[in-house]
Amino acid sequence: QVQLVESGGGLVEPGGSLRLSCAASGFTLDAYSVGWFRQAPGKEREGVACISSSDESKHYKDFVKGRFTISRDSAKNTVDLQMNSLKLEDTAVYYCATADQCYGSTSPLWSWGQGTQVTVSS
Repeated sequence: QVQLVESGGGLVEPGGSLRLSCAASGFTLDAYSVGWFRQAPGKEREGVACISSSDESKHYKDFVKGRFTISRDSAKNTVDLQMNSLKLEDTAVYYCATADQCYGSTSPLWSWGQGTQVTVSS
C-alpha cells in the first residue's frame, strides 16, 4: 500500500522545537521531491520547505528560513522537518507531499499525507 504518514506534531511553547517526520510505505522517498506544507484555521495551505529529488537542493519560505530544516533519512525512508524557535503563528496542520519536483502549493501534482497538528501556545 502506497502511503505517506506524518508524525511528530504536538503542543509546544513559543521558542520551543519539534521534529516532524514524513514516512513513506510502499515506495522510496529518495526518488521524489518532498515538500512540507501547512494550513492554519481559516487560511489557505502554504508551502514551508521542499527538498528536491534531482539535486537534493532545499528550498524554504522566508518565514521559516533560519528556523526550520528539511532533511532526508534514506535509511528510515523519511523526510524530516526540524522546527526550532517556534512562534505562535506556526500553529497549523502540517502536511508532507511528494512530486517529481518542488511545485507550488496549489499544484495538483502533489500526493499528500494526512497531516499532523502543531500547536504553539503558552
